[in-house]
Amino acid sequence: MHKNVTLRLARQNRGLYQEVRRILQVNKEERHLRGGMATRRKYHPERSAQ
Repeated sequence: MHKNVTLRLARQNRGLYQEVRRILQVNKEERHLRGGMATRRKYHPERSAQ
């Protein structure tokens, strides 16, 4: 989905495309951290408050 949206957006609105790409890149860089936090909350809820 992301690729489809970004390809269409690149052709139609270059400024918005660049903004979306930056946001998607940040998400991609941080998703392993969010996954780790979710796992910690699931298996160690007492430690998630720290």
